[in-house]
Amino acid sequence: MISNKMQTLVANSSVIRAMFEEGKKLSDIYGEENVFDFSIGNPSVEPPETIKAVISDILNEESPNLVHGYMNNSGYEDVRDAIASHINKKNGLNLTKDNLIMTCGAAGGLNIILKTLLNPDDEVIAFAPYFGEYKNYTENYDGKLIEVPTNIETFEPDLYALKNAITPKTRALIINTPNNPTGVIYSEELLKNLGELLDTKQKEFNTNIYLISDEPYREIIYDDAKVPCILKYYKNSFIGYSYSKSLSLPGERIGYIVANGEMDDFDDVMSSLNVANRILGFVNAPSLFQRVIARSLDAEVDVNIYKKNFDLLYNSLIEMGFSCVKPSGTFYLFPKAPIEDDKKFCADAKQFNLLLVPGSSFGCPGHFRVSYCVSYDKVKSSLPAFEKLSKLYNLK
Repeated sequence: MISNKMQTLVANSSVIRAMFEEGKKLSDIYGEENVFDFSIGNPSVEPPETIKAVISDILNEESPNLVHGYMNNSGYEDVRDAIASHINKKNGLNLTKDNLIMTCGAAGGLNIILKTLLNPDDEVIAFAPYFGEYKNYTENYDGKLIEVPTNIETFEPDLYALKNAITPKTRALIINTPNNPTGVIYSEELLKNLGELLDTKQKEFNTNIYLISDEPYREIIYDDAKVPCILKYYKNSFIGYSYSKSLSLPGERIGYIVANGEMDDFDDVMSSLNVANRILGFVNAPSLFQRVIARSLDAEVDVNIYKKNFDLLYNSLIEMGFSCVKPSGTFYLFPKAPIEDDKKFCADAKQFNLLLVPGSSFGCPGHFRVSYCVSYDKVKSSLPAFEKLSKLYNLK
């Protein structure tokens, strides 16, 4: 018999992953070209060509023990130093290697942060819609996830609702910008106001409230959009970052945490993060790809490929009668479902071999997510299926 906690977590296991598996089954039945799987955010753009050369150079030039061996739980010092300098250059900060811990992707980073911060029954707030694993991560450390709504017309955080949701048990707030699933980027003004609100609440309750900014989509942005750096606006802040999307390396599990150097009890927090990294079984981020990242800080994927998909799919869905807040980044659309029951809507979409994720999986029922990190031809060939779906609901 598995543990009670795991029984709960298994029951809440990812709908997205389940649909991804269903997509593979449908492809076996109908042929891959006839199935339109928009369920999972698996980057379709290839990694930069330089990544291959960098891997080859490292394997040929450096000592095997250096490439494949253990290191400090925080990661290689020279790698962290290079990343800190890169962040400083882009944001006008003064980070050092001591502000960073290399992690097994953003997911690994979020887990070691929550392991460090949470006591039983502590509360973690997330703005809905949010990435569904936040709830599982929080509950895994005996915390409680509190959902706070966003403005449904813009998907921007409702700070008044947040103010009323913060209690003496509030330990952390997770934000995700650019946001999965909406593609919305939180503005500099909003982040300033958010930081001021959290600071006021800390003083009111005489507690520490930590702001965790989950940013794996930071470089997947369109039309000269900017992603402000939260470290400028709130001292008790972390950034969790992954190269899964920015370099199309999701399977390599490589990312980092940045902690604000002005954070309360900074040294204790960093020490605890390192211990959490070890005892959760991550131990350290993948050695080879730490080296790869240090040599690839200016590399980037071709975001224009995603933008081309976005333009075609977004404009087509609007023409078909769907309603959708226009995103500024990521590779997702989050349209409004034409009925309240988003699960039924997504089930109906399957009759046209369309795999869509219900918004209720993100704490926001009545919507659905479309992950367009697929080939342009796949987007184009899916349009007749979306057209049939729109006609099923008399959207035109």
